[in-house]
Amino acid sequence: MSRERFEELVADALDGVPPELAGLMDNVVVLVEDEPPAHEPADLLGLYDGVALTERDSTYTFRPPDRIFIFRNPILAMCADDAEVVDEVRITVVHEIAHHFGIDDGALHELGYG
Repeated sequence: MSRERFEELVADALDGVPPELAGLMDNVVVLVEDEPPAHEPADLLGLYDGVALTERDSTYTFRPPDRIFIFRNPILAMCADDAEVVDEVRITVVHEIAHHFGIDDGALHELGYG
């Protein structure tokens, strides 16, 4: 799958976030990278790098945006076909957005976004 098509899937997944939740997202950018950083597991699908909304206080000012990374090659490697890629991109985007809202991995696994 081309990078362009993969980025379209990420954009589609973001468009699928309910407006009432998307409107609460604050100071966050979503980026597509081919591979996770060298110090992370090679099969990592996504990563949230920032301060969750639940941890921000009045000192959270003039900060660069939080970053959500979606890693293309690990997702492509784990999926058998395009339909699986579509599902996995959606799950991974939702998973990382949930971290932005302060939801931990345990709760996400229980909800099926692990």
